[in-house]
Amino acid sequence: MFVCICKGITDNDIRDAVMDGATSMKMVRSKLGVSTQCGQCACMAKDIVNDALDDMSSMNNQASFYAA
Repeated sequence: MFVCICKGITDNDIRDAVMDGATSMKMVRSKLGVSTQCGQCACMAKDIVNDALDDMSSMNNQASFYAA
């Protein structure tokens, strides 16, 4: 789904940025340019970043659990 119409950025683009190492909305904004035009997407983009970070944290916790 498109999150930022101004820049044509999707939720998958944001999730991919987090998977590639972005650890904050600021880093995603710098990498993709999301919420740098009109700003209407800022809240949704931040929610997606936070969800993606939570997912990454959960995956890391599961990996360490099974590694033992």
